[in-house]
Amino acid sequence: MLAILQKLEEKRAQAKLGGGQARIDAQHKKGRLTARERIDVLLDQGSFEEMDTYVEHNCIDFGMQDQVFPGDGVVTGSGTINGRLVFVFSQDFTVFGGSLSERHAQKICKIMDMAMKVGAPVIGLNDSGGARIQEGVASLAGYAEVFQRNVMASGVIPQISVIMGPCAGGAVYSPAMTDFIFMVKDSSYMFVTGPDVVKTVTNEVVTQEELGGAVTHTTKSGVADVAFENDIEALLAVRDFFDFLPLSNRQDVPERPTADAWSREESSLDTLIPDNANKPYDMKELIAKVVDEGDFFEVQPTHAPNIITCFARIEGRTIGIVANQPLALAGVLDINSSKKAGRFVRFCDAFDIPIITFVDVPGFLPGTAQEHNGIIKHGAKLLFAYAEATVPKITVITRKAYGGAYDVMSSKHLRGDLNYAWPTAEIAVMGAKGAVEIIFRKDIGDKEKIADRTAEYEARFANPFVAASKGFIDEVIMPHSTRRRIAMGLRKLRNKQLENPWKKHDNIPL
Repeated sequence: MLAILQKLEEKRAQAKLGGGQARIDAQHKKGRLTARERIDVLLDQGSFEEMDTYVEHNCIDFGMQDQVFPGDGVVTGSGTINGRLVFVFSQDFTVFGGSLSERHAQKICKIMDMAMKVGAPVIGLNDSGGARIQEGVASLAGYAEVFQRNVMASGVIPQISVIMGPCAGGAVYSPAMTDFIFMVKDSSYMFVTGPDVVKTVTNEVVTQEELGGAVTHTTKSGVADVAFENDIEALLAVRDFFDFLPLSNRQDVPERPTADAWSREESSLDTLIPDNANKPYDMKELIAKVVDEGDFFEVQPTHAPNIITCFARIEGRTIGIVANQPLALAGVLDINSSKKAGRFVRFCDAFDIPIITFVDVPGFLPGTAQEHNGIIKHGAKLLFAYAEATVPKITVITRKAYGGAYDVMSSKHLRGDLNYAWPTAEIAVMGAKGAVEIIFRKDIGDKEKIADRTAEYEARFANPFVAASKGFIDEVIMPHSTRRRIAMGLRKLRNKQLENPWKKHDNIPL
């Protein structure tokens, strides 16, 4: 018995060393943690239970039978974050560069299958050189097995990917199919083809960072959600973020105690909207003053900043917020903001997270670039997402709600449950100046007449009462009472039941 116990301890020690001390030191020199150190930071202390510690690869080509490491380049198992169950895999760059083999993939698939059975999220810590070339097509098959599970788990359990090193080639498609992607600046990158291939094929000279670094993907492409300074910051942020998410689509949203009174009034909101309709204000100020303790977690803060998507809490319960941001492009809807918000709305709907929408939108962004790149199709994604969503939907129009953008932003006509407007709301087909120049085209030369017509149009439509008189707005509310109204609305809607017609699945305009 003593001998077998000693062997167990030796095996465990060998597994914990990964690819050996020299490779661990090399990982640390790059400013990166090892696979196991990352799990220790992410999970509650002492909660991690490892699975498949002793799994080894089965490759006998190219001398691989002489290079065997227990665990085969990925640490898998389960643990808790603030006491709530989560399954984790963490790729170990010290073992064959974290490359994915057949057995490595089987380990990931096993914990994903387990997560689906019990209804718990999966967090993947990615740090891999890609497919293990020595295994050839078996490695590619392993990727496809993981992809299939990503798709089956989508909308059933939350899936979070944290890119903490290289992620290239086919490896990028697993994170791409998860719900959220976090990256580490100057340390992680994602691309389908690397700089060398790009140079060969297109003659473009580009660095790894420019091609697929954290800043590139969180600003330009929108592939990733948030970029962090280092491994520790990223992992601690994931812990905070995890607290907003339900464990599965069968579980209710998490609830945490709060001392912030649901009926709290915020008098400063009464003066948030500037007197000049063309002057911007910060929509984040409104969000911070309405939600519990001013705390919210923004998703994709640097991509399409003209729309804000974030998670917050009201009465301790998670909500999703979509809000136009007047500080960026006057809050217009464009291709990027429509895609960003559309995906966020669909995530909230999949996991029964109520959606609060703050509207100040002058319309869709004009221009050939937008039209030629498909603003019609991309704008329809957001429209489609709001229209199919069956979760509680509360909308507050703070200022402008013009044209088709008014319809798209969770209007009453898209089954909005409670649609409120501030007294400063302007709900119309378009701004007064543009409308008058179309309606009274023949009077354009007469400045006085046009000024009178503009004033007349503003008096008629630059307020929320026309829409309210038709029942499109449920109530015109005072800005200071916004939190109270939303809290009461969420209470009312907690047992909302609404089902879409039976279908295999919808056909969202992709």
